[in-house]
Amino acid sequence: MKLNTKTRYGIRAMIELAMDWGGKGMFQKEISERQEISYKYLDHIISALKTKGLISNVDGKKSGYRLAKKPEEISVYDIYKAFEPALQIVDCIGEHGECVRAKNCAASDLWCGLNNKIIEHLDSINLSELAKKQQALNQRDEKADMYYI
Repeated sequence: MKLNTKTRYGIRAMIELAMDWGGKGMFQKEISERQEISYKYLDHIISALKTKGLISNVDGKKSGYRLAKKPEEISVYDIYKAFEPALQIVDCIGEHGECVRAKNCAASDLWCGLNNKIIEHLDSINLSELAKKQQALNQRDEKADMYYI
C-alpha cells in the first residue's frame, strides 16, 4: 500500500491548520510556504478537503482557511478518504464483494483482517495528536537552532 502525494500533502496541510486552531485562519500561501508545497498543487488539495467538509473558508475579504471541525474530531482516515478510494489492499476484498475463491482461500481472512487493522489505525489517530507532535518537533528544532556565546 502506498499513499499518493495528495494524501500525504493533505495531511501536512491539515496539521498546519490544526496548529492554527482558534486563530484567524490561514492563507493558502502560508500553508504552502510552511509545508513547502507548491501553491498551485495546494489548490487541488484544498479543493478536495473543502469538498469533503474538512476545511472551510474564513468569512471576509481575502479570506483564508480553517478546519471545519475541531482537530480532535478529524481522524487521519477522514483525510485519507478525501484523496483515496476506499481502502482495499488486495483486489479480492472491498466494495465489489469477495472473490469467487474467498470461501476456499486461507489468505482471505488475512487480507480482510489486515485491511481492517489499517483502517482502524488511521481512524484512531486524530489531527489534534499530530498537531501536538508537530509543535513539539518545531520547538525542538528552534532550540537546536539557538547557539550561545
